[in-house]
Amino acid sequence: MAPHELAVDWDALRSAARDVSRRAYVPYSAFPVGAAAYADDGRLLVGCNVENAGYGVTLCAECSLVSALVTGGGGRLTAFTCVAGDGELLTPCGRCRQLLWEHGGAELLVETPRGVVTMAEMLPQAFGAEDLNR
Repeated sequence: MAPHELAVDWDALRSAARDVSRRAYVPYSAFPVGAAAYADDGRLLVGCNVENAGYGVTLCAECSLVSALVTGGGGRLTAFTCVAGDGELLTPCGRCRQLLWEHGGAELLVETPRGVVTMAEMLPQAFGAEDLNR
């Protein structure tokens, strides 16, 4: 295990993600997803996917989680995981990687099926707020 992983309770994050995946609203795909993360103040945040008959307005689990971060007082994400309903680790889609970058930045630790990586590794050359000032 890499030194930056030692302080993160990945088992607790995965367990929280599995638990919240059971609350997912997935009448169309039947593919529940749960996400869990720690905020920089130590809060454990969770989110699940919420589908819609208009597929384009479906919310990914990461969207739900980031909404919980913002409505709970803000802050930054420090460690993140995402699982399918069966507990299998998932890698965030491109849209959600951008969302996680916005709220966790380059240093955010992301658990993936291939191990824990930083957002900088997951989304190299990311577009962020600093690019808007150019």
